[in-house]
Amino acid sequence: MMSTILVWFRRDLRLADNPALQAAVADAEHVIPVYIHAPDEEAPWQPGAASNWWLHHSLHALANDLDARGAPLLLRRGDSVQQLLELIDATGAEAVYWNRLYEPAVIERDARVRAALDEHAIVSQDFNAYLLLEPGRVLNKSGTPYKVFTPFWKAARGELTVRAPAPPPALNALKQMPAGLSIDDLALLPDIDWYGGLADNWTPGEAAAITQLEDFIQAPAADYKDDRNRPDKPGTSRLSPHLHFGEISPHQVAWAAEHQLAQSARGAAGIEVFMNEIGWREFAHHLLVHFPHTPEEPLRPDFKAFPWRRPGNNDAAYRAWCTGHTGIPLVDAGMRELWHTGWMHNRVRMVVASLLTKNQLISWQDGARWFWDTLVDANLASNTLGWQWTAGCGADAAPFFRIFNPVRQGEKFDPHEHYVRRWCPELADIPRGAAHAPWLADDTYPAPIVDLQTSRKVALAAYQEARN
Repeated sequence: MMSTILVWFRRDLRLADNPALQAAVADAEHVIPVYIHAPDEEAPWQPGAASNWWLHHSLHALANDLDARGAPLLLRRGDSVQQLLELIDATGAEAVYWNRLYEPAVIERDARVRAALDEHAIVSQDFNAYLLLEPGRVLNKSGTPYKVFTPFWKAARGELTVRAPAPPPALNALKQMPAGLSIDDLALLPDIDWYGGLADNWTPGEAAAITQLEDFIQAPAADYKDDRNRPDKPGTSRLSPHLHFGEISPHQVAWAAEHQLAQSARGAAGIEVFMNEIGWREFAHHLLVHFPHTPEEPLRPDFKAFPWRRPGNNDAAYRAWCTGHTGIPLVDAGMRELWHTGWMHNRVRMVVASLLTKNQLISWQDGARWFWDTLVDANLASNTLGWQWTAGCGADAAPFFRIFNPVRQGEKFDPHEHYVRRWCPELADIPRGAAHAPWLADDTYPAPIVDLQTSRKVALAAYQEARN
């Protein structure tokens, strides 16, 4: 058994079902939990403002949990290789354990860390704590990556055994710890105090993640198949930011879901659809690992020449979309919900993305960047997959000619107008039944910045020209 192991926390901010932490406790007398703030090492996709807000509070929750077990979280900032080597020198640690992440820049960084540790004869081990299956384990019969979700997930389900989650381990920390920083020293909170709505809607941390999972499984999960499409209902799990920051593991989520599926005939359909959504998260990371260029470039090369427009910061149409002032209530409601809460219902995400990329012909990359900065669940794999899917240029993509009509989408999925009226108070005087297309009934709501039918024809013509 080794004397001391550093456990390098990243986006695995939990104690339960944490493979690196479990292995370190088994392999060493002392474990030192370490977090190194090094956003530049994730460039060009450093965490955005909403993500940093979440990280600030999630680190507080993790630090409190570790303090309660007598193993304080050691915080550092700067180059990861340098900080780890300094800590090894200060503590006499013989190994560094961590859990893998899958963004291209992080993979490259971790390779540099491993090489430096090898050079100094320090043991390093990494583990899978972020996904149900390691990317690369599921390939098609020709040995190449899947680009369509359904066959991918069918094959993945055949490989997958959902295991019981491990409880938090007992920890034994060093009595003499090297100096570290405070969480406030990391300056994660944005300078602009816009995040009051985030605090009103979210509680970061492992305990909150477990509570959110339990509440979802016990109630909304049974009706998930239908209610997941309704932005006017609390029908989704809202687990995405907790999963992104690793406050809960995918095995914890899948284990709870499958056990509920076994116990309740009523909830079987909803739970199975929910498991498919977990599958989409797996698929997103599968694509990112195999096609690391996709955060910047379309997966489908025929779309490289598509004439999407790249707006500047002062582009009026783009700013109207960002701020929720397009004159189209479902889009405006979604964008305002995003700004206020750091989250947007998935059905609405598809609608607002379709309006930007197809009705406005603004690039999906610019939409992805706005989401990246404002979403508390901003995940590079899922964000890339979602935007390329809606834009029609990625894996398993909606065909380009599938252009969401936000009026029809609102009438179908927000039939009582509760969602749009909540986020767009300007609709107060619009007659009931007219809120999704107020320009047809009243002129008090701002006019749409784009004609839906005309812009659809323009988009289809641009698509046809690009194909030719």
